[in-house]
Amino acid sequence: MTEWRPKRVGILFSGGPAPAANAVIQAAVSSFRRAGTEVVGFMNGYSSLASYDASKGLTEGKDYMVFEDRDLYGLRNARGIVIGTARANPGKKIKAVADLDDPEKTAPLRAVHDALVSLGVEALISIGGDDTLKTANFFYEFEARLPAGTPRVKIVHIPKTIDNDYRGIDFTFGFFTAVDVMAQELLNLRADAMATRGYFIVETMGRKAGWIAYGVAVAGEAHMVVAVEDVRGALATTEEIVDEATGEKRTHTRLSLDALADRIVELVIAREERGKEYGTVVLAEGLAEMLPQSYLDGVARDEHGHVSLGKIDIGKLLARVASDRYAAKTGRTKKMTGVQLGYESRCSEPHAFDVMLGCQLGVGAFRALAEEGKDGHMVSVAGQLDLRYVEFKELIDPKTLVTEVRFIGEGSDFQRLARELETRLPRQ
Repeated sequence: MTEWRPKRVGILFSGGPAPAANAVIQAAVSSFRRAGTEVVGFMNGYSSLASYDASKGLTEGKDYMVFEDRDLYGLRNARGIVIGTARANPGKKIKAVADLDDPEKTAPLRAVHDALVSLGVEALISIGGDDTLKTANFFYEFEARLPAGTPRVKIVHIPKTIDNDYRGIDFTFGFFTAVDVMAQELLNLRADAMATRGYFIVETMGRKAGWIAYGVAVAGEAHMVVAVEDVRGALATTEEIVDEATGEKRTHTRLSLDALADRIVELVIAREERGKEYGTVVLAEGLAEMLPQSYLDGVARDEHGHVSLGKIDIGKLLARVASDRYAAKTGRTKKMTGVQLGYESRCSEPHAFDVMLGCQLGVGAFRALAEEGKDGHMVSVAGQLDLRYVEFKELIDPKTLVTEVRFIGEGSDFQRLARELETRLPRQ
């Protein structure tokens, strides 16, 4: 164990909000301030840092804030993010390891480095999802290539995503709060469906994996749940797509919209045969990104290249297709309504577990830097909130520099739990 007391530490939050974000920030800032270290909070993620201009500098109150004790009062359970967030991506131009040696492609990373050094920041805590982890690793690797004698800024990362699809940690802060908020909404829709003899096709967050969809389905008593991990067998199809970068054709697994609609129709009929004329179906939003390319053409993308899934509204799309196929098969009509859930959960009041988890991660960032002298590590917990530190290289593919997503394992106990609690179809 080493003792290192930086004079100034920076902290930023990047990507979508998550419940307990302020608990992380409060615990980290409080720990450093008690040790005599000043903490600078950068406003709106990497926005100001990546566009830093030495001739203009950064403005306190606009680009950053210096934390005082009064800023921490009651912050631990407060909604939102005290320093704001954004999706600015200083590593946007880096696609391969060789790009880290390209001055033009690393210019935004240099701007971040120069901005931090200009303010006397000796270490940076980044809080964010897998793309923010990728950016943190880019920064770490960029600094490793700087000439000897150049000031270095240590960096540690705190994993954040309500999607809970992070490798290296069991649960991410905000996940359980988000699941509960959406599950309560789903229970309201379930009561509505019972009263109106209809169906709600509910889209939840979960771009890459189905953790939220499964959690909401279990806690919200859904009758069916489908996530990206379930796109196999009859639900899967293939499509050849031209890679824009190389011009090569590649075969991609796609979601069969008709097959999923048919499965929903099968659910409706099976429940009708049991005297139940209502139901709820939960879909992970990531299914939209697996639709055939014709559905994705022209849809806006963010700084990290992700499709704006909210624009596709797969819940409404499936509701429309499934109701048409139900009518064609039975000669009857069935009310099916698509609903999107998610945004209302991201800044909701955090639950106690997420507050405790967030606080431990915040304290963990302090201990990683001040006690362990870590650099290029992610803060994690296991067991009874026991701290551990994971090197970036264990979480990122060394060839592609891409973070690896944690999916729900096929046949895992968690997946079996969801399957056991949903309506059993005749073919099962």
